Amino acid sequence: MIIGPDLVVQDDQLVTKPAARAGSDKSVHGWRKRAKQDPEGAAQLTDRIIRNTYRTLMTRATKGCFVYAVDPGVREWLKRAQRRDSSRATA
Repeated sequence: MIIGPDLVVQDDQLVTKPAARAGSDKSVHGWRKRAKQDPEGAAQLTDRIIRNTYRTLMTRATKGCFVYAVDPGVREWLKRAQRRDSSRATA
């Protein structure tokens, strides 16, 4: 699975960027118009959609999942998260 430029790390937090989403992706279709009418609501909705998309894709694999992140910050964030999870499992 490739995590595209629509999910990046800023100030050590995952941040979604709906403008970086593929133009062919209809899951966030109309977000610009909605952002003009209700900026906060549009931001929350697109954030939830983008995060849920990646969460769903990563949890569908039954025998494993290779993950590549376009953003170097996301790659480092994922490595740290994996180390945290593995240290909890051994504790």
